[in-house]
Amino acid sequence: MKIHTGDKVKIIAGKDKGKTGKVMRVILKKNRILVEGINMMKKHVKPGAASKEGGIISIERSINVSNAMLYDEAKKTAFKVGFKVIDGKKYRINKKTGDALEK
Repeated sequence: MKIHTGDKVKIIAGKDKGKTGKVMRVILKKNRILVEGINMMKKHVKPGAASKEGGIISIERSINVSNAMLYDEAKKTAFKVGFKVIDGKKYRINKKTGDALEK
């Protein structure tokens, strides 16, 4: 998958289109990502051992990875990801600038 945990992404489709956030979790088998502050849903919770008080809480739900693009903080733009092999090691690169994402 081209998006990893900890990456900054911009949402390109859906109700949160245009928002940015940090990837908290990647679900490889379902091709989905969990982004901080994106796709918030309300959940009704009963009082119990886990939570002393019941009520309505807001939680993030996963989105399909195709609805997000990596985001460059410095240039304030979203970009496509490519791969390049340098000295026998595979790196993710920014297709617009050609810069490697990892060091």
